[in-house]
Amino acid sequence: MTQLNEEQKRDKQFMIESLATELTLMLMENKHLSMEEALDTLYNSHTFRLIEDENTGLYYQGPVYVMEYLNEELNKNTQG
Repeated sequence: MTQLNEEQKRDKQFMIESLATELTLMLMENKHLSMEEALDTLYNSHTFRLIEDENTGLYYQGPVYVMEYLNEELNKNTQG
């Protein structure tokens, strides 16, 4: 993949931050977590590492789609 120029890097960071905001709110509502718990859950997840990896393109997806990944990860962690 080609390297991003400065404007593309800012756009990517904005998209990641916007997605993180939406996912945090969804975690708070759906899992009844405090903001601190939701942020901790998100930022320490494998899903968030994938969001930050520009090669996955996950940061470009909608929050509902990404939340499915995160829920699957969280469900696996509680079952095993």
